Amino acid sequence: MTTHPTVKLSVAGLKVSYFTHRGAVHAVDNISFMVAENESLGIAGESASGKTTLGSALLRALQPPGEIIDGKVTIDGTEIVGMSSVEFTKKFRWKKIAMIFQGAMNTLDPVYKVRDQMREILLQHQSKSEHESIIAESLNQVGLDNDVDKMYPHEISGGMKKRDVIAMALLLKPDIVIADEPTTALDVLVQAQIVNLLKKLKRELGMTIILITHDLGIISEIADKIAIMYAGQFVELGPSYEIYENPKHPYTKALIAAIPRLSENKKPIEFIKGNPPDLSKTQVGCRYFGRCPHAMDICKTDPPEVTVAGGFTRCWLYAKH
Repeated sequence: MTTHPTVKLSVAGLKVSYFTHRGAVHAVDNISFMVAENESLGIAGESASGKTTLGSALLRALQPPGEIIDGKVTIDGTEIVGMSSVEFTKKFRWKKIAMIFQGAMNTLDPVYKVRDQMREILLQHQSKSEHESIIAESLNQVGLDNDVDKMYPHEISGGMKKRDVIAMALLLKPDIVIADEPTTALDVLVQAQIVNLLKKLKRELGMTIILITHDLGIISEIADKIAIMYAGQFVELGPSYEIYENPKHPYTKALIAAIPRLSENKKPIEFIKGNPPDLSKTQVGCRYFGRCPHAMDICKTDPPEVTVAGGFTRCWLYAKH
């Protein structure tokens, strides 16, 4: 009998908007997906496509004026969107789901030592007698010495800060880790260390990892599945090998074509002309319409999600019409 992997995270119809004085900006619009136990999902797309907003929404870490306006997020079968902040913090945040935030410099408070910031997380879930050993274990896991916990953020390098932020996310050994641009602003050697660390966590601890990045090269090292995000929506989702070897959506094809290749040094680097749509305005039809080389009249109406190998694409090229 075939056994199906346990679903750790399920998202259905999630919508997130920022309510500004200029009107609502619909940053995440009707996103649905599932991630299984010990599975990794990479979410890629241009800056301002809604990737970080999606990650923050999953952790219930949206800051005003951001707000979840519709949809469901389920962790281990429990719906968390309607849950009180106190209950979510006690039962889920850092214990079941944690996030490696993009800006290590901004994540760490400059006036507190590393250990004090890590203790703040532990105080919500553990007795004080256990703190020292948990902090030491978490720091060692990311390749940092115990003495780092006595330092202030300005006393450690950028790569060490990033690893410290990862150590904070791993303190309570959460089932799901959201890694938002974990290699941004790091040199290639430290990038390789971070990628290897995430792969090790998935392999040895069985963590479910959601990797948010614009770097398709990094995603290829970690993700089992890849979702391509454009203007607040997933335009394609599928197994990693399908996304790279047989991309469907024109935007996915354009992203992959823009990856520099050392073996083709005489070929000019490709880029996507134009700009993404303004998400403060009502969107009608395919959001990639103005930049797509295959645009048709029917693309002025909303494209359906079309099932393709192991996933879906949101494009009229693959729909019956």
